[in-house]
Amino acid sequence: MQREIIINSTKTETRIALLENSVLAELYTDHKDRSRISGNIYKGRVNKVLPGMQAAFVNIGLSKDVFLYVSDFFDHLEEYEPIICDEEEPSEITLAKIENKKKNSKNNKDRPSQKRPAIEELLQERQEVLVQVAKEPIGTKGARVTSHITLPGRYLVLMPTVEHVGVSHRITDQAERQRLKELIRKIKPENMGVIVRTVGEGRGENEFASDLSFLKKLWDNILKKNETTKAPNILWRDLDLVLKTLRDVFSSDIDRVLTDSVEEYERCLEFVETLAPRLTSRVKLFLKKRPVFEYFNIEPQIDKALRRKVWLKSGGYIVIDEAEALVAIDVNTGKYVGKKNLEDTILKINLDAVKEVVHQMRLRDLGGIIVIDFIDMSKEENRKLLMSKLQEELKRDRTRTQVLQLTELGLVEMTRKRVRQSLGKIMTKPCPYCKGNSRIKSDRAILNSLQRDISQVVNKFESEDMLLRIHPAIAKLLYSNKKRALHYLEKMYNKKFTIQIDESLHQEQFDIMGL
Repeated sequence: MQREIIINSTKTETRIALLENSVLAELYTDHKDRSRISGNIYKGRVNKVLPGMQAAFVNIGLSKDVFLYVSDFFDHLEEYEPIICDEEEPSEITLAKIENKKKNSKNNKDRPSQKRPAIEELLQERQEVLVQVAKEPIGTKGARVTSHITLPGRYLVLMPTVEHVGVSHRITDQAERQRLKELIRKIKPENMGVIVRTVGEGRGENEFASDLSFLKKLWDNILKKNETTKAPNILWRDLDLVLKTLRDVFSSDIDRVLTDSVEEYERCLEFVETLAPRLTSRVKLFLKKRPVFEYFNIEPQIDKALRRKVWLKSGGYIVIDEAEALVAIDVNTGKYVGKKNLEDTILKINLDAVKEVVHQMRLRDLGGIIVIDFIDMSKEENRKLLMSKLQEELKRDRTRTQVLQLTELGLVEMTRKRVRQSLGKIMTKPCPYCKGNSRIKSDRAILNSLQRDISQVVNKFESEDMLLRIHPAIAKLLYSNKKRALHYLEKMYNKKFTIQIDESLHQEQFDIMGL
C-alpha cells in the first residue's frame, strides 16, 4: 500500500492529509488563531470542587475552566497501574473502567475492598495542581485534564507519575513484545512508567536509551519550571500539528512527505534529520503551480466527508448522524438488488459497508459511542464473517477502539477514543435556517400554521385589505388547486389578501399587516 503525507500550509490554516493508495484516509486541520492544546502541560489552580460529580474545575489560564475527574487524580496510583492499556497513547481512565476491572480480576476476588478516596479528600479550592490536557474542548464542554502525565518521544512514551511497562498493541509478535518489555525494565527510570510505541519494534537499547534520556530531561525541566511558576500557567507545549504528525505518523511505511510551503519543508527536514535521519530523503517540496490538495484530488474527498449520506461502490449507502455523545451509522441496500438470493445481497452490502464505515470513522475522526446498524443476516457464519472483517479493518485505525458483539438486531456497539472534535464539528456549523435540527416543517404544516396565525390577528385590523408577506414555496401552495387555500382565507375572514413574495424570508416565517 502506498502511503503519503500531504501538507498544505497557508498564513491562516494548516491541513495535513494522510493518503492510502491516493485515497484520503485521515485529515488534520489547525487554524493559526486557534491552536490545539491536547498534550500541553499546565500548572493550574482548583477553582471549584464538586463532590456530587466527583470532579473539580481547574483554571489553567484558558477562557473556560477545565474538568478534572477523581479517576484522573489519585494520590496513590495502585488502582491506576493495572488498567493502563498497551497502546501508543494511554487511553482515558474512568471510574467505571476501574470498577469493572476490579470486579473481573481474579486476583482481587478475595481481597478486602479498599475505599476509594473522594475528590474532596484529594483537592481543595485554590490548590495548585500539575495537569495535562487529555481531551480538547468539544462543543460547549471545556477541556478534560489528567494529573497522570505522558511525554511521547520517537520510540517511547514516558509516564513519570506511574510505575508501568507496556508495549503498543500494534506490535503483535509475542517474542518481540517480551524482548521489548525486558529491555525497558532494564533501562527505565525508577518509579516511572514507559510504553514502547509501534515504531519501536525491532529497535535496540541505544535507541531507547537516547529517547528515554531526552524525555527524562524534559520532565526534569517541567518540574523545575513548576517550582518557579505561578498558577495558572503553561509549563510545556506539545509540538505543533506538522511536527506532531511527523513524530507520531511518519515512519518507514510512509513513502513520502510532501509540503507546498518552503518554510514548512525546511522545518520538516530539520526535524526529521534529528528524529529519523534515514527517512530525510522522503521529505519533498511540492513545486507545481496547482494547489497541492487539488492536485491530489483531496478537496472533493473532504466535501464527501462532510455529507450525511455516503454511497458504496456496490450501490448501497450508509447514513452517518452525530449526536452529542453518540454516532449512529445506518447501512442501507440503496440501488443494489443482488444476483442470487437475499442473504447474499445483504452480506455483500454489509461487507462493503464495513470498509467504508471504518474509513469514515478515521477520516471524520468520529469518537465516543458508535452504533452501527447493519442489515440483519440470518446465517451465523455470515455474522461471524462480518465481525471478523470489522476487526480486520479497525487494525488500520491508530485510535483505540473497543467493539462489542453483533446483536440479534444487527447492531454493533463500539467505542472510539475521542480527544478532539470531529471533522464535521470543526468544518461546519449548525444551519441558521433549520437551527441545527437538519429538518424544517413541511409546506403543508407551514400553511396550516399560517392559517392559524391569521385567525388570531386578522380581526385586529380594521382595514379590509391585508398584506401577506411569505416565502415563494408557501405562496405557490396558496395559489395551488385553483387558489382554493387563498380563496378560503378571504371568504372566512371577509378580507382581501395581497401576496408579497420575499425570498429572503425563512420558509417558516411570514408577516401579516393591514393596508
